[in-house]
Amino acid sequence: MAGSRSVVLAALIANGAIAILKFFGFLLTGSAAMLSETYHSISDTGNQVFLLIGIRFSGRDADRQHPFGYGKSQFFYSFLVSVFLFGIAGWESAKHGWNQLTSGGHGGGHSGEAVDLLFVTFTPPTWLDPVWVNYTVLIGAFVFETWALYKARTEMQRQMSANDWGSYREAFKKTSDVTTLTALTEDTIALVGIVIALVGITLEQLTDNPFFDQVSALLIGLMLMGFALALAWENKRLILGESLQPDVEAELREIVRTYPGVASIVDFRTVYFGPERVLVTADVQFEDGMETDEIDDAITAIEEKLQGAETGIKKVYIEPEI
Repeated sequence: MAGSRSVVLAALIANGAIAILKFFGFLLTGSAAMLSETYHSISDTGNQVFLLIGIRFSGRDADRQHPFGYGKSQFFYSFLVSVFLFGIAGWESAKHGWNQLTSGGHGGGHSGEAVDLLFVTFTPPTWLDPVWVNYTVLIGAFVFETWALYKARTEMQRQMSANDWGSYREAFKKTSDVTTLTALTEDTIALVGIVIALVGITLEQLTDNPFFDQVSALLIGLMLMGFALALAWENKRLILGESLQPDVEAELREIVRTYPGVASIVDFRTVYFGPERVLVTADVQFEDGMETDEIDDAITAIEEKLQGAETGIKKVYIEPEI
């Protein structure tokens, strides 16, 4: 939990600074790609606020209405991040780029052109070279975003090492820490967006054609919307109550099945009730002739072995079948 919070705080600081830089870059240049990147960074900043709220709520103690605690709040707030913030930012970015393309609007890079912002028309100073403004802002954003990505990647690698996951693909498939997963993915997407914006702005300057800047804005928006769908799907599976991966569940079943005195497993289920919090239930048929005290001791021992096998297992309920 502490690792996830530090990752989110790092991303919050970085994205807040980046959003301000990009917004002023847009004001001074009128670049379509820069406006899309501003939407992107504003959404990223909002993301971190939602994720911090999720972390705070998930730490609340269990009560009568929530006997297994509030761990799933992280799944819920991460889902809100994907649907509202990434979706809205992606849509606004793509819409702006598309409108610029289809209306024949000018891209950035032409110093002195007025920029309409809500009820205010801002005219950049004539001496300002928009090329260097855009490059300076985006390079600065790249530095901030790289720092945030480093923090998220370090936490994910710690989890990979602790769970013996061999690749990021396996980690993304098995992790229940959606907070770190969201931060890691959004920081990666942010760096890709910065690169797209840099390429678009550079090509515009070289060709004096605003098409490249406008296409960059459209691509950034489409990329954000694609990520929104992927993140929403990842959180949906956990909100609905996903079980452990089949290979992990099979190992746990084997622990129960091979324990002395166990005749068979009638039913076995696992479900996430929060990040790295797993509930295990099992209906077990014990061998004939076992005394009640022996069965109780066996159940206690099995529960301890299951919890020792997977650090995420917090609750185990074993029901003896007669």
